[in-house]
Amino acid sequence: MKEPQTPAVCSVLAAQLESGKQDTTNPASRAPDTQLLQTAIDACRPGQAVRLRSRNDKVAFVSGALQLRSGVSLLIDAGVTLYASTHSLDYDRGAGTCGTNDDKGKGCKPFITIDRAKGSGIYGEGVIDGQGGERISGKEESWWQIARRAQKENNRQNVPRLIEVTQSYNITLHNITLRNSPNFHVTLNQVDGFTAWGVHIDTPANARNTDGIDPISSRNITISNSYIRTGDDNVAIKAGNNGPTENITIRNSHFYSGHGMSIGSETNGGVNNILIENLSMDGTTSGLRIKSDISRGGLVQNISYRNVCIRNVKAPIDFDTHYGKIAAGDLIPQYRNIKLEHVQSLTPGKIILRGYDAARPIEFALQDVSVADKSSSQFEYVRLAGSEKVVFDSIPANPQQCEQAFAAYPELLHLSKRPQLDAQTAKYFAYAEVLKYAGLPGNERISPWDPKSEPIAADPQLTPDYIVDANAVPDGVRTFRQVQAAVNQAVTDMDKGKTGRQRIHIFIKPGTYRELVYVPDTAIPITLYGNDAATTRITANLDAATTGSNYTAQFSAQFSGMHHRINAMHEGLKDKPTLGTFGTAVLWVKSPGFQAKNLTIENSYNKDKGNALADCQPGNCPDENGIYARSKMVHHQALAVMLDGADKSHFDSVRMLGFQDTLYMKSGKDGQTARQFFQRSYIEGDVDFIFGDATAYFFETEIKTLGDRNSAYVGAPNTNVKSRYGFVFDHCRFTHDGSSNALAGKFSLARQWFSNERCTPYAPVPVPGYDCQIGEVDQFNSPTGTIRKQTLESVGKMVVMNSVIGAHINKKQPWSDWNKKGTLPYRPAQFSSDDYWANLLAAKIDPVKQMGYVGPISPVRVFLAEFNNTDE
Repeated sequence: MKEPQTPAVCSVLAAQLESGKQDTTNPASRAPDTQLLQTAIDACRPGQAVRLRSRNDKVAFVSGALQLRSGVSLLIDAGVTLYASTHSLDYDRGAGTCGTNDDKGKGCKPFITIDRAKGSGIYGEGVIDGQGGERISGKEESWWQIARRAQKENNRQNVPRLIEVTQSYNITLHNITLRNSPNFHVTLNQVDGFTAWGVHIDTPANARNTDGIDPISSRNITISNSYIRTGDDNVAIKAGNNGPTENITIRNSHFYSGHGMSIGSETNGGVNNILIENLSMDGTTSGLRIKSDISRGGLVQNISYRNVCIRNVKAPIDFDTHYGKIAAGDLIPQYRNIKLEHVQSLTPGKIILRGYDAARPIEFALQDVSVADKSSSQFEYVRLAGSEKVVFDSIPANPQQCEQAFAAYPELLHLSKRPQLDAQTAKYFAYAEVLKYAGLPGNERISPWDPKSEPIAADPQLTPDYIVDANAVPDGVRTFRQVQAAVNQAVTDMDKGKTGRQRIHIFIKPGTYRELVYVPDTAIPITLYGNDAATTRITANLDAATTGSNYTAQFSAQFSGMHHRINAMHEGLKDKPTLGTFGTAVLWVKSPGFQAKNLTIENSYNKDKGNALADCQPGNCPDENGIYARSKMVHHQALAVMLDGADKSHFDSVRMLGFQDTLYMKSGKDGQTARQFFQRSYIEGDVDFIFGDATAYFFETEIKTLGDRNSAYVGAPNTNVKSRYGFVFDHCRFTHDGSSNALAGKFSLARQWFSNERCTPYAPVPVPGYDCQIGEVDQFNSPTGTIRKQTLESVGKMVVMNSVIGAHINKKQPWSDWNKKGTLPYRPAQFSSDDYWANLLAAKIDPVKQMGYVGPISPVRVFLAEFNNTDE
């Protein structure tokens, strides 16, 4: 079995409640979200999920009985709780008995029903809370209290189960927490194909009849990587009148309070082919348990227990064919081919092995099974393979087996690491909305821009003003062999008033152009375009460690005699000791309204190696097998494209190739909004390869992560906290190169660039006397430093919508912190302006007194989020 994959999202519902508390004194107080949830489920297409997300301090949904349609799932975000209503009428089957005791006990519908369905499930790191310990609305007792009273009165309680699956196929529970069920948490009746992976069940030990997971007359079941503490059987495998239960694996899991790993008591349908391995039980009443009697007995066979660790358990091994003290009938239990391998009970307890009679003994085999000294035993009608006498070891063959087996019950994740927009909020990140604002952060004005309506978007036959052809004879007027020469002529002609056009079009014929292209600020916008990006390439090899002298040697000739504004861009780099990141651009654009289409822009740094490994250092070059010593490698930044304050830049069907820092987008003067639009394009890289503080919209574009490193980040936005938008990706595909690191699923969508910092106020650094306070400059003179308000306000914003996210991205935490905690450049991921405010306060920075704010940002601004994405 493989870990289940979260389905695509059909709709996102935002919580409207702070808690699940209902007015239990008012019988008319019904669950407010039932119709909302059921309507969304009914409208969802098979193969997709309804996602429940938090919204600010609203983290709860309260619902009555729900039914999942075939193929439709629920996805509940971390920090979100779906509460079951405490109103009995929300579950009543029509007789008005739900919430009462009688002699039948079947008067309530389950909270969630999956009936005759295929491929449905419940996903996410959120919680489903049955509220079993809360008072039933209009009554004086809770669900658990009426269950306990039914035990005393020898009748049955009418209470809802939490999740009931019937006659269904391939059902999944993934990472969800189930707690406080009024009755059984999960029951499977005649189910073929069920996976519970990473499930947490958490209900008090004194809550009656709160079994964890019960497969009944079902087959092909996997329970893996799960944690169960409850008031009855942690898992109970049963087989009643509807047929056998078979082919079950329970592995890599941990049980706490409860009645143990049980088979039975209903076994008359037959139980066959069960594997329990890598299981720890700590504090259950029984450990490995098979229970049945003549009122419900049948054949239980081919049961394997392997690598099981048990402690603080009253009856570590309890195989009993006489479960019911007053049972009557002729359904005789038989237990055959029971194997125990590498099973250890570390604390004394009772070992019970009771077969039915001499003709039908328990038949089992032992291999490295040990029980603690002072354990008691009760053996009757037992046949042990290879031995005439049942003897358990007191010393295990491998004492280290259980040293690390017991795990503390995990704490819940209270904050979502993958926040989702609701449908209404997502509208604010639509194409037309994002691109219609210009101006200074916090003071933007409406200035609509619709690049999709521009002629270049329709792929028309444009009339070129200048032509670039590597094989032509240049005339220095209209035809050129270099792209930069054509740009230079266009800028020169503009200054001389020769163009008379609203836009300059420069057509680049197929070929490889080994040069840099600098486009200065111009009054008339420029378009560079070709016929085919695959055959029209502008390429150069520069990296941040390139010296100014080497840069001059390579490229000064091409800038000789250029227009003074172009030459000024070149002159600003040639005398630098090293170019640094922002001197490495192959295409450097300052001109507003710039366009590019059907081109490839490549920084070829390291491309000859076919990976992102940087220049080998002395004594650290590849060995005879071509293997580098990665720990000593040096990686440099190398830009393919730099948009330097160029508002309304438009790229269509453009390929941008590089490794680190492929595409840089900078805001304008004083932080003025610079808008960029990319459609039908391709961008590749490995670390922070789409970065900057501009507003950028990516549409129908492939974003490929190259997986040479152990960690990789697509985006590194450093958007100002007051700016409306950062990066928005819509209908994009986040792909990878298939490397082993990429396939490990540990890469990130983004980390928010903590721009210009020299020290962090967000966490201590292991430097004696370390301190980092807000100040006038960004500096660090160990052990103390200061950080500017402007640096703190560089927060980074990125939203991914309607996109396909590849398997290389960490599904649980796709948004990364900026560097590691305990280092000088550390900052935690901030999902919203509320996080920003809370982090300042936690850092002991007063946002009002020290930063000039009047209060928390209102309305709350989204920094990082997703909407309606599909995980590959």
